[in-house]
Amino acid sequence: MHRLALAALIAITVTPAAANPPEGVIAVEVLPGWRTPAGTHMAGLRFTLAPGWKTYWRAPGDAGIAPLFVWSGSRNVADAVLHWPVPEVSYPNGTRTIGYADEVVIPVEVTPAGPGAPLRLEGTVELGVCSDICMPMTLSFGADLPADGERDAAIVAALVDRPLTPAEAGVSAAQCRAVPTEQGLELTAALRMPPDGGQEVVVIEPGFPGIWVSEAETRWQDGWLTAGVEMIAADGGPVALDRSDLRITVIGPSGAVDIRGCEAG
Repeated sequence: MHRLALAALIAITVTPAAANPPEGVIAVEVLPGWRTPAGTHMAGLRFTLAPGWKTYWRAPGDAGIAPLFVWSGSRNVADAVLHWPVPEVSYPNGTRTIGYADEVVIPVEVTPAGPGAPLRLEGTVELGVCSDICMPMTLSFGADLPADGERDAAIVAALVDRPLTPAEAGVSAAQCRAVPTEQGLELTAALRMPPDGGQEVVVIEPGFPGIWVSEAETRWQDGWLTAGVEMIAADGGPVALDRSDLRITVIGPSGAVDIRGCEAG
């Protein structure tokens, strides 16, 4: 069953993206933003979807398509970091998907290659959109980022709607245990944290590409939230795991928490 799920995921992610998306399904625009006291520039990408359509978070779930951003065409950009707002979890046809409906603003924090020189953010994003059908698309975007830009309320709201840090969420311990299997490995994460209604969804990302991760099986016991997943390499080889690279996101009814790395447990 896991092999079939892996094959389906690979088939989805390598489907060529449509060069010309159906008109009105999704649009993207750059919000130019402002310079921060740290010397970076906080811009944003606003995605607007037609009613009934959705797009996906960076870890899209069992049947989604992870967005792929390419910053070609940008000028004076040394780095661009995405600050993802808390996504929505849904189960269409019994399959878990994680993403956004209607509209989402994804803040982009740009580090200039040369301070004081003009900045331009330009590129493409390959993503998936779904309604009754699902399809991959390629969207282009581009805008100059002004040095005297003002704070944008939409970007600020998206930054506020971020996952909490472990300290903010009261996470006092994060432990991981990995057991090799014939197909890859089984990973169990144990998190000491306050519950958020007991309906938490846990997403575990390996920190590098080419690894299929199953939907986490979760349970609460004695103040610990445990989540177990199976990891399988796309090439069928062994899975080499670095606990410091793991990213664990707990999504609950009132928000989310973003945990980077875990101790051996």
